[in-house]
Order: sequence, then structure tokens, then C-alpha cells
Amino acid sequence: MLNDLFQTQNEVFSLSSFIINFLCGVFLSLLIRYHYTKFGSTITNRNDFANIFPFITLTTILIISVVKSSLALSLGLVGALSIVRFRTPIKEPEELAYLFLCIATGLGLGANQTVVTILAVILILVFLSVLKKRMIVKNNKNMFLNIEFEDTRDLKKDQIHDFIVTTVTKEFEGSDLRQVTTKSNYYHASFIIHFDEISKLQNIISVLEIKYPGISVSYIDQRQVPSL
Repeated sequence: MLNDLFQTQNEVFSLSSFIINFLCGVFLSLLIRYHYTKFGSTITNRNDFANIFPFITLTTILIISVVKSSLALSLGLVGALSIVRFRTPIKEPEELAYLFLCIATGLGLGANQTVVTILAVILILVFLSVLKKRMIVKNNKNMFLNIEFEDTRDLKKDQIHDFIVTTVTKEFEGSDLRQVTTKSNYYHASFIIHFDEISKLQNIISVLEIKYPGISVSYIDQRQVPSL
């Protein structure tokens, strides 16, 4: 009776099914990797981080494919995983979401739920693509404008600040001053600007450079920095 019990619990390992699921895992993991590099918004190097997606997905497929065929291996896996500790912190929730998607893909394919897994992953990525594109269209003209000016010994910082703020707010409606830093010979201001035409940004740079030679103006896509 005990042998019958183990035979009902164990599942025969199929090499052909494993190869099919493994190839599907390669395709889906590369698809998730491409989606993350194209639509991800984290500050970290997305290409380097996305390179681990195939590794996680295929490793999960291997583990589940082997473990599901043996009750003893399943119990051993529980004990082994109980002592595993991950020390690398996940700084961005988006990174964790993509990692979870890779693990879920590996679990589904390893459990031989090939069609359901492929369909679910494609639908999830399509939904995220539509959502991300709508966010990009909404925020594609919002930028962080950084203005730095060194060697201000012969100038009054109050006048510099008033001129910069007046010039920026006049050119960009709805601009938001976020940070001002002043030292003995240094001035720095950060704005969030909203604009319709790139020519407005070029005009601002020209006006500031004419008024204060040596001033440094830089702008950063808001989607690539965390919300303040």
C-alpha cells in the first residue's frame, strides 16, 4: 500500500515535455527582458538587471520539473529553501514585480501548464505596455531642469535667484521649484518644468548663458528619476 501511495504521488518525468517547456521559457524570459529594458523606469542599469531574467526563469523551470516528479524531492526542497537567505535588497518595486513574473513563468512551465503560462505572460506584458505608453504620453514633456552657477563672488545670489526663477516661470507655465542650494561661491536650483515645444527649453538656456556666462544648465527626463 505504501508503494502504491508513492506511485500515485510521483509523476513520470517526460524529457520531451521538459524540452518544450524549456524552449518556451527561453522565449518568454527574453520577451520579459525586452519589455523591462524598453518600458522599465528604474534608475539602475536596466540592461544588466534584465540579464538575470532568463537565468531565473530557466532555473525555476528546472527545479519544478525535477521536484514535481518525486514527493521525496519536494520535501527535500522545502528543507533546503528554509535555510536560504537573500542578502541583496530590491530597491525598486518594479524590479520585484518583474522578478516575480519570471518566477511565475518558471513555475507555470515547470508544472507543465504551457499554454496557460504563455497566454498569461503575453496578456500581462501587453497590458503593461499599454499602461506604460499612456504614462509616457502623459509625462513625456515633464523634465527636471537643473541650473548651476559657480564663482558667484562678484554677484548677489538674491538677484541670481530672482532672475532665474522669473525667467523659468515666465517661459514654462506650471513650473515647480523643487530645490535651491547656495554656498559661498555656488548656486544651484532644480525645477520640474512642463512644456509643449523643445524650443522653449532652448530659449531658456540661451537667455541664462547670455545673462550669466559660465552657467550650467542640464535637464533630465522625469521618468528616469524617482518621484519626489
